[in-house]
Amino acid sequence: MKQKVTVVGAGNVGATVAMRVAEKELADVVLIDVLEGVPAGKALDLAEAAPIECHDATITGVTNDYAKAEGSDIVVITAGIPRKPGMSRDDLLSTNAKIMKSVVTEIKKAAPDTILIIVSNPLDAMCHVAYEVSGFDKKRVIGMAGVLDSARFRAFIAMELKVSVENTHASVLGAHGDTMVPLPRYSHVAGIPITELLSQERIDAIVERTRNGGGEIVSLLKTGSAYYAPASAAVEMVGAILKDKKKILPCVAFLQGEYGIKNLFIGVPVKLGAAGVEEIIEIKLTSEENAALNKSAQAVQGLVDDLKRLG
Repeated sequence: MKQKVTVVGAGNVGATVAMRVAEKELADVVLIDVLEGVPAGKALDLAEAAPIECHDATITGVTNDYAKAEGSDIVVITAGIPRKPGMSRDDLLSTNAKIMKSVVTEIKKAAPDTILIIVSNPLDAMCHVAYEVSGFDKKRVIGMAGVLDSARFRAFIAMELKVSVENTHASVLGAHGDTMVPLPRYSHVAGIPITELLSQERIDAIVERTRNGGGEIVSLLKTGSAYYAPASAAVEMVGAILKDKKKILPCVAFLQGEYGIKNLFIGVPVKLGAAGVEEIIEIKLTSEENAALNKSAQAVQGLVDDLKRLG
């Protein structure tokens, strides 16, 4: 039986996720959106590219027809609105929380055994909404953040050292945003720690660029945000789950005491396999790194508290 992935949100991120899942022949894809005709149009466009890209995945696009998600192994949720000029953080949080509640309520009916990968922002907070609304086991609600942030870190290390990105490996913990915690000690090039290859000044500059990775792209695009790398990050997670790879990836997971953090979604290394988050990997942190992670957790807790206040 062919595997199936539903992508909710047919914008740039969602459509690119659908394209890459299909082209890698990971699964058949259902693309769902609220806009009439948009998911069907993008699905048809992708289907017409299939003879050229040489894949036989089926791509279906529908408007608000969640019944089509039935039997999905994974549902990737990208739905939500970006922050607009004049919009407060509370407005964004409240609006996207309502969208997330609506989407997850429908997905729970159509695909009660699925695994949720959350991409919508503010990501860590949206994981909490999805977890509470779905009632799923914590293993089956996962946020895409660390894979993207560590990919950016890896790309910047490769640019700095003029080496292949395939040789670079990096680790990023914490929330998706300004308080993320890149870990130079656990980042290396072909096994050589970057602390042996770069000055502290250059490492600090790369860390700061990683933290502002999304903002840098927004400032260049003017009217949009990143979508190629976020989509790739989500699809790497999809592949690790569908292929039961037991791959260690930095993802947003629900902690219940790990790293001294309780009842909170935060980015940490996890083992991804067929069951979703099969293990949370605890690594030793310095007091400085631990303080940075706690600060990041406090920022997420603030968003969760705001969600409760906003109702």
